[in-house]
Amino acid sequence: MDTGLEGRRGLVVGGSRGIGKAIALELAREGVDLVLVARTPGPLADAAAEIADATGRKVAPMACDVTDRARVEATVDHAARELGGLHILVNSGSYPGGSPTATGPIDTIVDEDFLEDFNVKYLGALRCARAAIPHLKASGWGRIVNISGLNARIAGNLSGGARNASLVHFTRTLAMQLGRDGVTVNCIHPGLTRTEGVMEMLAGRAAKRGITLEELEAADYAEGRGNSIGRMVDAREIAHLAVFLCSDRSWAINGETIAADGGGSRSVYY
Repeated sequence: MDTGLEGRRGLVVGGSRGIGKAIALELAREGVDLVLVARTPGPLADAAAEIADATGRKVAPMACDVTDRARVEATVDHAARELGGLHILVNSGSYPGGSPTATGPIDTIVDEDFLEDFNVKYLGALRCARAAIPHLKASGWGRIVNISGLNARIAGNLSGGARNASLVHFTRTLAMQLGRDGVTVNCIHPGLTRTEGVMEMLAGRAAKRGITLEELEAADYAEGRGNSIGRMVDAREIAHLAVFLCSDRSWAINGETIAADGGGSRSVYY
């Protein structure tokens, strides 16, 4: 399928690892020149070089703290100049799983950490979108894809639920505002996904139980547990969905949130 992405230019926030890096790689494979944004310069530069080598596309790293509005606006403007315009924004920046002191029982929540978690993921996406929208409008064709998470639909994680549900509302609101400008906005809810951070977390859990990582995964997905496909979703599979939402084939989808967890819920949304 021709995605119509050859020659497009994109910005991937949270592109140094995990789902963001996987999305950046697949976009580059489709012919998109990119700027990757993350907080830590070293891993960011390594990711950009790896993707550029693998795809032959222009991939530039730009370190940025998304909690700093002035820094975000300067970085997005710099990215647009570096690329010669901007068509795509992927918001995948967050603390993986959230801060430990923002996600437990209500009596353990540290207010400052809760607010910082929200500040990075939700307000970080808002700041990046606000800075990118003039460039997307100027291009006359734009895509924003927000990477949220299924904690929005699963009670228990107070911080994860708040930040992810807020991104869903943000997505639909922006879609209503920008559709007539040729810009669509959609959201992906990944479930548990095979990334570097998740595998490190699972390895620690397996070690505590005295079993191998493979044995832990097999137990988690045995007999219909975990999801309906019987295995963990890989970050590249999230990336394939993101590429479609960024493509010229996805005009009919705007303001939507798509769960990508291998069928992990029995709930019916209508």
